[in-house]
Amino acid sequence: MFAELPLTKPSSPGSQNKPGIRVGIIGAGPAGLTAAYLLSKEGLKPVVWEADALYVGGISRTVVYKGYRFDIGGHRFFSKSKEVEDFWSELLPDDLLTCSRLSRIYYQGKFYSYPLEIGEVISNLGISETLLTVASYLKAKLVNRTEPDNLEDWVTRKFGGRLYMMFFKSYTEKVWGMPCSEISADWAAQRIKGLSLSKAARNALWPQPRAPKSESDRATQIKTLITSFRYPRLGPGMLWEAAAEKVKASGGSVQMGTRITAVEHTPAGTWRVTATQGDQSSQQEVDHLISSAPLGWLIQTLQPALPADVCEAASGLRYRDFLTVALIVKPRVSFGDNWLYIHDPDLKVGRIQNFGNWSAAMVPEAGMACYGMEYFTSQQETLWNMHDADLIALASRELEALKLVHPGDVVDASVVRQPKAYPVYDENYQDQRQVIRQALETHCPRLHVVGRNGMHQYNNQDHSMMTAMLTAKNILLGRQDYDTWKVNQDAEYHEEKTD
Repeated sequence: MFAELPLTKPSSPGSQNKPGIRVGIIGAGPAGLTAAYLLSKEGLKPVVWEADALYVGGISRTVVYKGYRFDIGGHRFFSKSKEVEDFWSELLPDDLLTCSRLSRIYYQGKFYSYPLEIGEVISNLGISETLLTVASYLKAKLVNRTEPDNLEDWVTRKFGGRLYMMFFKSYTEKVWGMPCSEISADWAAQRIKGLSLSKAARNALWPQPRAPKSESDRATQIKTLITSFRYPRLGPGMLWEAAAEKVKASGGSVQMGTRITAVEHTPAGTWRVTATQGDQSSQQEVDHLISSAPLGWLIQTLQPALPADVCEAASGLRYRDFLTVALIVKPRVSFGDNWLYIHDPDLKVGRIQNFGNWSAAMVPEAGMACYGMEYFTSQQETLWNMHDADLIALASRELEALKLVHPGDVVDASVVRQPKAYPVYDENYQDQRQVIRQALETHCPRLHVVGRNGMHQYNNQDHSMMTAMLTAKNILLGRQDYDTWKVNQDAEYHEEKTD
């Protein structure tokens, strides 16, 4: 199913395909467990090291609090790759729900449906503002001819300055914690390449079908506009828990609560990994090592140390942290959204999940609801270091300010912090990745990086899985036939398939 991607490169010598290949995998997220499951199906017995003591799935795990289940962000299960969709179906044949999407944008005290509804946009903005917005869009199309330097330039030139200020600037700067003028234009190209104002307008008048009728339809759907998706009955963690159990049933190992403290390339060409669990440390040698851990951390951990310029590039990679305040409420005010985007700069919350609208099984008590208040931050910021009680009070106040609850509706809450949730795509990250990639190919044979953090590139869950699928194929073939760095690096592939 990867024929649509320009992934093949000339073969190079590698290990031979035999059941005795020893494979170690750092991280039990979507990429790590995808690789582990596919390799275990071929008779290998991979060992997976996961730092979390309770949950597999990484940022796609499902946290449980007093029976309430919530995501670390919402995770739609939709892919343009049939191979990925089939993988999900294989793991959870009876527990994948089909969800109708409802999401809205909150801007200047009003909600805007997304995908857009033309009548609602005109009603909310008014005729005068709507005409000015259209004029701004047309001006951008007529005037701009040079390549954009950053995200602000990219969005302004594609949609016009007024739409940029309304629907991009505030939310994007909340997510990344820096001005849009400092964010790489490459991120915008990957994230929203296939979306245009004309396509959004056409979709508002003639919506996309709720499910693709053919593989051609699937390949050409714009991901940001899809109106339905699949979702595990008990949250995304349910799928990755099933993957981990199948790996163990096939003779592999998933070691929870285990941190990697050293990664050494031995003179024999193997990888010696030092793992710490509690106060016990152990070492294991593997022929192939797959890492979905943050790329910056991996480079700093390798021994022998890579050249100084590589370590410098790795130390320059930045990450954005994330926390969820899950509020359990008596929903006297109900809303039907799966999630809301909050574009109000006066509110710190960036996005709100309504977990019961993803799956009713996420909420164990009738007449109750669970809302995930999502905050994008960093470990150096005040928000990250606030006491849980203060975060819960803040989230409750902001939910009241949005008129989604009344005072006293919040009855309980839980806070989850997720460090290094998102690689930061600043103006330097592509150059830093290129230095690191070249060093890995030169100095680190049979070390494979996969996934969003592992490769420090913008990935959805399915793209992370693709990198792992291709890595597993390379290991089984004993050659580097597939260039995993090209997954999602063709910006057009992410949102639109090209011939």
